[in-house]
Amino acid sequence: MTNRPLSPHLSIWKWRPTMAVSIFHRISGHALALAGLLGLAWWLIAAASSDAAYEVFVRVASSPVGWLVWIGLSWMAAQHLLSGLRHLLLDAGWGYDLGTARATAIAVFVGALLLAGGFWAIFFFGPSYR
Repeated sequence: MTNRPLSPHLSIWKWRPTMAVSIFHRISGHALALAGLLGLAWWLIAAASSDAAYEVFVRVASSPVGWLVWIGLSWMAAQHLLSGLRHLLLDAGWGYDLGTARATAIAVFVGALLLAGGFWAIFFFGPSYR
């Protein structure tokens, strides 16, 4: 008797863009809910608590790790948004043929990178309103 899984497992499937976009949609949703809400709660509590607590938040949020988290959250938000729009089109019955499904899955990844990159390009290099 062999010791195989009872149902298909990731190790036996060939990775496809449609599979990856589905998995990343779930990951990005959970990451946005967890990290995003915890960060928002920390910011609000720090702002309501004291100047010292808010300074700690600002110091952590503006550290290299903080910038990595901000950039990651913005990419995940773009990924989740575009993947959700793709899913909405699929729910409407459009895009089920293999070529269109693959193209839209790839477009989600490329679009998310462009949206997040464009956001940060405007943030860092856009007009200053000071």
